[in-house]
Amino acid sequence: MTEPAQSPRREPDQAVVDAGDGDGKGIYWVLKNLVVGPPVKRVFRPNVVGAEHIPATGAAIIASNHLSYADWIFMPLALRRRVTFVAKSDYFTGAGIKGRFQRGFFKGTGQVPIDRSGGSASEGAMRAGMKVLERGELFGIYPEGTRSHDGRLYKGRTGVARLALEAKVPVIPCGVIGTDVVAPPGKIVASFASPTVKFGEPLDFSRYEGMESDRLILRAVTDEIMYKIMELSGQEYLDMYATKAKALEGRAVTGAPDRVRKTDT
Repeated sequence: MTEPAQSPRREPDQAVVDAGDGDGKGIYWVLKNLVVGPPVKRVFRPNVVGAEHIPATGAAIIASNHLSYADWIFMPLALRRRVTFVAKSDYFTGAGIKGRFQRGFFKGTGQVPIDRSGGSASEGAMRAGMKVLERGELFGIYPEGTRSHDGRLYKGRTGVARLALEAKVPVIPCGVIGTDVVAPPGKIVASFASPTVKFGEPLDFSRYEGMESDRLILRAVTDEIMYKIMELSGQEYLDMYATKAKALEGRAVTGAPDRVRKTDT
């Protein structure tokens, strides 16, 4: 009698696992200090405020508003330490010369892949963030979940709060100003204006230890983070998810009926 066949267990792609192990620091140093950093600083002359709030060592989350793709260039350039963000795993699994170059570039610029095996993109981001923080490094996150399409600050997703409570690390709020002028949606560079990057004092949420499963606590922590970001960026705040706002704006243009997904409420 033969044993019933078992479904093979899906394992994370090894390239994805390896890409999150903290390597690529040499490439990061070269890009930041020799290739990309010096010309960007010389041309745009970014202003940095509050960099002293970033700890010299130890794990922390940097939570920032998100106006432009250029945010992930100007914010890390403001710091001595490397900041790690998440990126699509596709960037780390390519084959051939192009795949190796792409993988090296994204690892070297402080990106780690979202491992979506067995979960959603948000769960993958959580796992990637935990790996970075467990190594005692800085993890960058955009609580809004997407770029602001109109310059306003939108309601934050609670993943940042859950990560902070589970990892037991401080959250450093960050407000970027003017990157949407430098590189608005659809353009690589539109202006040589000087953006500003502001860092606030670290937020300590240790008083909520053990409450990372409480939805009300997660919302309260997230709202506190977003309030600090709003103070730093000076943006108008809208208590709505950016994805919902974009969808409503698109429907207003096309005349389509309003249909809001549950995840946008």
